[in-house]
Amino acid sequence: MAELFRSGFIAIAGKPNVGKSTLLNFLVGRPLSIVAAKPQTTRHRILGIVTSDQAQLIFVDTPGFHRPKHLLGQHMVRTATAALVDVDLILMLVDATSGLRLDDERLIEQIALANHPALAVINKIDLVPKPRLLPLIERCAKLHPFVEIIPICARTGEQVDRLRDAIIRRLPSSEWWFEPGQQTDRPLEFLAAEYIREQVIRATHEEVPHAVAVVVEELTPRAQGQATYLRATIYIERPSQKAILIGRQGSKLKTIGEASRHRIETEVGGKVYLDLWVKVAKDWREDVRMLQRFGYA
Repeated sequence: MAELFRSGFIAIAGKPNVGKSTLLNFLVGRPLSIVAAKPQTTRHRILGIVTSDQAQLIFVDTPGFHRPKHLLGQHMVRTATAALVDVDLILMLVDATSGLRLDDERLIEQIALANHPALAVINKIDLVPKPRLLPLIERCAKLHPFVEIIPICARTGEQVDRLRDAIIRRLPSSEWWFEPGQQTDRPLEFLAAEYIREQVIRATHEEVPHAVAVVVEELTPRAQGQATYLRATIYIERPSQKAILIGRQGSKLKTIGEASRHRIETEVGGKVYLDLWVKVAKDWREDVRMLQRFGYA
C-alpha cells in the first residue's frame, strides 16, 4: 500500500535571534529570510516551501515575539501571533544558550491559545555543554504538552533531519498546496528589498539597522544579454542616519549596493543594474501612512 502524501503549514515561532530564519533557510536550501546577529530583523511573514516524494512542508517564518516599542513593533508582534492560528503545527524555537525567559513563557501562552500541536525545538546546541540541555528539556515539558522536544543546531544542520521527520509524521494527509518547484510565495521585488535591507543591517550599527525600510520602485527585465534594471530606495528616519548610510564619498552605500547586487543576480540568474537611493522619512516607524507604504499594513 502506497504511503500517504502529507502536506501542511508549520509556523516557526520564537523570540528574536533564536534562529528561526536560519532554520527556515537550512530547510529550504536557500537564503529566503534575513539572517543577522542583530535582533528583530524579520518583519514579515515569509513562506518557505519544501516538497519531496513524501510531503510538502510549508514553513511560516515570523517576526520574533518581543515587547514592542513603536507601531512597527506592534505590527510585527501581530504578524507573529496571527501566524499561529491557521497552521497545522507550531515549532517553538528556544535558545539553548539563554534558556527559557519571560518572552518564551509569554509565547507558550499564545501557543496554548492557538490549540495546535507544537514541537519545542532547542536550537544552538553546539554552543552549550550537553549536560545543560536536560534541565531545559524538562522545563519545556513542564510548561506545555509539546508533542516532542528536539535539540538541534540550525546553523550546521545537526538533528534537523530528525526534526523534519517529526514534522512530516504530524502533518495531515493532503495534496500539495503549491507547485512542487515553488519555494516561496514572495515575488522577486520583495526578496530584492529584503536582500538590500540585509546588507544595510550588516553594514551599520546601533539604531540605523532598525530605522531602515527598503522599497523596490522599479524592476524591469531586460532583453536577452542585457542587465535587469532594479531601482530601490532605502528609507531612514534621520538625516544623520542618511549620512552614516551613505558614508564618506558614498563608500558605504557603494559597498551595500555591490553586495546586494551580487545576491540579487544569484536570484535572477543574470546581470543586474542596481540603482540605489537613500531618503529620509521622519519617524516612519510611528507613521501609519508610511507603514502602509512600506508594506507593514
